[in-house]
Amino acid sequence: MTEKVKVVTLGCEKNLVDSEIMSGLVDQRGYTLVADKEEATVIIVNTCGFIDAAKEESVNTILDMAELKQTGNLKALIVSGCLTQRYKEELMKEMPEIDGIVGTGDFHKINDIIDEALAGKKPILVGNPVFNYDQPLPRRVTTPRYTAYVKIAEGCDNACTFCSIPIMRGKFRSRTMEAVIEEARQLASQGVKEISLIAQDSTNYGTDLYDRFMLPTLMNKVSEVPGIEWVRLHYAYPGFFSDELIETIAANPKICKYVDMPLQHSSDAILKRMRRPGRQRDSKELIQKIRERIPGVSLRTSIIVGFPGETEQDFEELKQFIQDVQFDRLGVFAYSQEEDTPASRLPDQIPDDVKEFRANTLMEIQREIAKERNGQRIGEVVDVLIERYDGRNDVYVGRTQYDAPEIDGEVFVTGAKLDIGQLAKVRITHSFEFDLSGEVVA
Repeated sequence: MTEKVKVVTLGCEKNLVDSEIMSGLVDQRGYTLVADKEEATVIIVNTCGFIDAAKEESVNTILDMAELKQTGNLKALIVSGCLTQRYKEELMKEMPEIDGIVGTGDFHKINDIIDEALAGKKPILVGNPVFNYDQPLPRRVTTPRYTAYVKIAEGCDNACTFCSIPIMRGKFRSRTMEAVIEEARQLASQGVKEISLIAQDSTNYGTDLYDRFMLPTLMNKVSEVPGIEWVRLHYAYPGFFSDELIETIAANPKICKYVDMPLQHSSDAILKRMRRPGRQRDSKELIQKIRERIPGVSLRTSIIVGFPGETEQDFEELKQFIQDVQFDRLGVFAYSQEEDTPASRLPDQIPDDVKEFRANTLMEIQREIAKERNGQRIGEVVDVLIERYDGRNDVYVGRTQYDAPEIDGEVFVTGAKLDIGQLAKVRITHSFEFDLSGEVVA
């Protein structure tokens, strides 16, 4: 009997790409991929181990899937991803339900792990995370057919004191430009119109392979792939955000006028403890330069509140920074004390209730900012990528180039019959806190 394999993905888009590759490898092997966990004879849980909440979700998901050995058809439960890279011994010792483990640098050997697990061998394949897939690998894209993520690098060398990614993903290593462009071509041939470039640190792309920052060149080359309409950049490290990159985003009409640049904080004292580049003045100057040179750009950042030693003064400074800069999109996260990171050993850890209060306070400030900035779009004619039809309200729903999949706002569109995956010209007529609405321009 052909094994039926279900892949469960937790965590970030980078993990999603790994899952899609594992799915492609499983499919190539001749196993049947299934969506229903009840049908599955093999389940792969691709875990996240970045913060405590993600670890807890991963563990709970593993236990939920394990129950299918009694209630479903499950014969082998395999765990992959960041949690296994970091805690392989603990997982195998504490969770006997697991039949096999594979790390972040070995997921391309998933079929061998499945075979051994089905043979009852309890395989553990977790080496140093050095694998970087430059050879062509099969991939089963699970995002909507018109959009996909492309990983351009793996690992990170920035050594922020709060972050465990280097422990789980290894040192920074770029994929070759040829490998990225070939993957973009393959995706375009399947109907993908929007490619989101992702990495732990995308702006550092190419420095290890080509001895210079090559992200602008890469983005231009990806935009030249026939069929690609939008190229979107995620996770731009501010320390490497060059003038050349700004000019590339500004000049190329296929590159989304969207900058996702996690700053993490604004207080100079906290930035220094975080081991983040520059200081508040540098961030403000860079943001001003980006806005001046890329008209209409949408700026997204993420902020960590409650970092060890964050005083009331630091937080007041952060609030003022958010009000001054007026980000279009903002993600706020409470600091998570991650073991084996330098920040976990710092004095003056902040109580959870204070972290939560500060996070909520920032989001309330951002709510008003987002509403005001959205209102400035009224009257604009923008391209909207149509993603679905809402029959109950008789509207199409899509995104502009200023909004990333899943995390940002949407546009509700009326006035014409449209196709899913189509780019439609829409005049914005109304704005809400995070979303917009408009009518198709004939």
